[in-house]
Amino acid sequence: MNLVLDIGNSTVKMAVFKGDYLVESFNSTADQLEHSVDRILEKHQSINRALIAAVSDFNLGIIEKLSAQCVVQKLDHTFNFPFKNLYKTPKSLGLDRVALASGAVNQYPKTNVLIIDAGTCMTFDFVDVKSQYWGGAISPGLRMRYQAISSQTSRLPHLSPEVPRSVMGETTKDSIHSGIVHGMLQEIEGTVGVYRNKFPELTVVMTGGDRDFLCKQLKISIFAVSNLLLEGLNHILELNSEK
Repeated sequence: MNLVLDIGNSTVKMAVFKGDYLVESFNSTADQLEHSVDRILEKHQSINRALIAAVSDFNLGIIEKLSAQCVVQKLDHTFNFPFKNLYKTPKSLGLDRVALASGAVNQYPKTNVLIIDAGTCMTFDFVDVKSQYWGGAISPGLRMRYQAISSQTSRLPHLSPEVPRSVMGETTKDSIHSGIVHGMLQEIEGTVGVYRNKFPELTVVMTGGDRDFLCKQLKISIFAVSNLLLEGLNHILELNSEK
């Protein structure tokens, strides 16, 4: 059995796989990671391989703890991936984006896929029908936008995301919700439109923590996928089982 760990900017996501089948997934905070790993290893004692993908620093003692039960690998750019990387600075490509592209190639073979990850940052990544990764875009995520508008001004309040009542906000709070949420929706729909003009046969998938909040308000055809990144990590682990 495989254990994959995605150590992100704000949360840690983990999943246990048996082959390609997702057995169970878990969420943790960085300070609770060691305890969470203990519980997973105790519950799933057949885990014999683990892959860690980290975009932020983490307690290296986790590797030692995992190594007591299984073979542990830390994802880097020397791994074999299921796509050809055409990014002009391949070593700077975030490992989270690598995992998403891998998941897309595995789930949607021979398909033009635009992957939108609505997390701390919002990323767009494109893989074509030939399993070639081209790149995409990075912009502030939903909560980052709310945080920025209050931290970079002296009088605007810090709010939690909320579906706007109208495009035309009649109070300061309503105006913030309208500006941030509608702005993000327009960014997504506009970006998808640009890609669809170039690649008419295009599959668009959205993942990440704000996936459901945004998908419910979009006026375009889009697939909401919950575990694409974790499934991508597992696919990479399977490809590199002899590494």
